[in-house]
Amino acid sequence: MAKKAAKRLLRALAGDAMARPPWWLMRQAGRYLPEYRALRARAGSFVEFCLSPALAAEATVQPVRRFGMDAGILFADILLVARALGQPLDYTEDGPQLAPLDPASGLRSLNGAGVAALAPVYETVRLARAELPADVALIGFAGAPWTVATYMVEGGASRDFRRVKGWAYRDPAGFTALIDLLVDATVGYLAEQIAAGADAVQLFDSWAGVLPDCEFTRWVIKPTREIAQRLKRRFPTVPIIGFPRGAGFLYERYAAESGVDALGLDTTVPLAVARERLQSRLPVQGNLDPVALVVGGRALDEAVAAIRDGLGGGGFVFNLGHGVLPQTPPENIAALARLLAR
Repeated sequence: MAKKAAKRLLRALAGDAMARPPWWLMRQAGRYLPEYRALRARAGSFVEFCLSPALAAEATVQPVRRFGMDAGILFADILLVARALGQPLDYTEDGPQLAPLDPASGLRSLNGAGVAALAPVYETVRLARAELPADVALIGFAGAPWTVATYMVEGGASRDFRRVKGWAYRDPAGFTALIDLLVDATVGYLAEQIAAGADAVQLFDSWAGVLPDCEFTRWVIKPTREIAQRLKRRFPTVPIIGFPRGAGFLYERYAAESGVDALGLDTTVPLAVARERLQSRLPVQGNLDPVALVVGGRALDEAVAAIRDGLGGGGFVFNLGHGVLPQTPPENIAALARLLAR
């Protein structure tokens, strides 16, 4: 029998059921923490913060130090890849701002250095790995190609995704070239994170849920499968977590066809469906409503108990269904840590 991984997160991602599930939280490094806000004040722009290894490593470790999560997640941003490919990137109060990629000119405006330009991120991984306790996993991550493409083409967040969907429908060959470029960049980016010390990686496909059936297969599942296959050839034991937020009925197809090792669940996935149709295929991660964490008290107690009862019988990592909200009281996360320690 193979020796079990010592880190609790890796055991769960390998399918082990545990009485106390390992846990971490998406956006666990963030503005809800006073020590994060103090650190952020020392940085320049948000991009400079992400590309300052000492500051980014400290942001990675802060929540683990305070709350005792079973994993830290690299402090970075999914759009650093777009910047490395040559697209100007800035952050304002309204979120990320990019010079929109013009479908008419295709990829000619992209002439960046590629993932070699992200060497500071790999140094962040090395520094954070050295700071974290030996039994705490470090998770690397990237945005999935479809989601990164939406920001690159729209120039930021979007309500209707008209530009990016329009390109994909009108010129599928040209849009495929963008997705293929992002697949290559994402494989290289995650491979460097793993080589620097990441124990597992997560693909965030935050806008997977805006696509209809056939387009979901083409622009979400197929690129994810290509990334997973190529990473597995180099790092066969490193688990890949896929998070196709908003996938709804298509979660099951994603679980069956994407090649990921574990599945992140958003808040809308019913626990019975998750247990019977998803967790029966592969370990799952999720899916507490972030607002329940903001509210705390009885709402938090009941939601945590329901998720543990529903998913605790198989491979399971406790997490949120999306990221920690800035309004979250730190004491509520401390309460969550106590609940999960029982």
